[in-house]
Parts: sequence; structure tokens; C-alpha cells
Amino acid sequence: MSLARSDYTTFRSQAPELYEAILAVSQQAAKAGLDKQLLELIKIRASQINGCAFCVQHHVLLAERLGVSADKINLVVVWREAPQFSARERAALAFTEALTRLEDGVSDEVYDAARAEFSDTELVFLTSAIGVINLWNRYGVAFRWTPAERLARATG
Repeated sequence: MSLARSDYTTFRSQAPELYEAILAVSQQAAKAGLDKQLLELIKIRASQINGCAFCVQHHVLLAERLGVSADKINLVVVWREAPQFSARERAALAFTEALTRLEDGVSDEVYDAARAEFSDTELVFLTSAIGVINLWNRYGVAFRWTPAERLARATG
């Protein structure tokens, strides 16, 4: 395990205008009408690819609060093999992987599948959501942000 170089709250206090600008862009896809559960799934997947433990944990916790099923959260890493994901989710996840890895760009097959499920406007906002989670991931990885602890659940 690597020691944290900084944390999320330090970033917010060191560069509040930058933090607010990135946060504002982060919120645009949901404001444009994209499903919040879908957005959390793509954020989890990009964060897994990029190795950002902080972002994976943060978005898993948000997904749980939004009611994303445990199956989808647990299986998003292997979504191609899991029948729980809709055609729209599959298109978004494939698009996320292509834009996150950028090995060969976005193939026509991946783009066409995304275009079949999303309007032109939705695709613009989906692309921005993928781009901005990749930016957050770079901060989390560079500064080794520590994942949040899961709060203990009250019993009884």
C-alpha cells in the first residue's frame, strides 16, 4: 500500500476555484438528464481502469446511495460477461473503456453502439462525464488519495 501524498480535502482547499470548476463540469451530465445510476457505473469503470482507489470507493458509495444493485456494482469490472446490464449501459461502458484507454481511439463499432442508445446531445454529455472522471482519477492517482471508510451500519 502506498502512503497518501495529499487528500481530497487538501486539493479542495489548495485550489478552490479549480475544484469548483471541475465539480461544475462533473455535474453537467446529470443536469442534462443522463441517468445518475448510469453515470456512477461509468465513473466506477473508468476509475477501475485508471487504478484510482479513492474514486472507485467514492463512486461505489454514491452508486449504493442511488440504488444501483450490488450485482451491477460488483460486476461492472466484467460487464461484458454479466447479463445484468442493459444495452444502454453496455454501450456507455464500452464507450467509457474506449475513451479511458484511448489505445486505438473509439472504433466505429463502439461509437455506433453508443449512438444507437444515446442522442447526439446525450453523447456529448456522456463524453464530458467520462473525460472529467478521468481527470479526477489523475488527481487521485497522482496524490494517492485514500479511499473513504465505509461507515458502520447501525444494527438492532
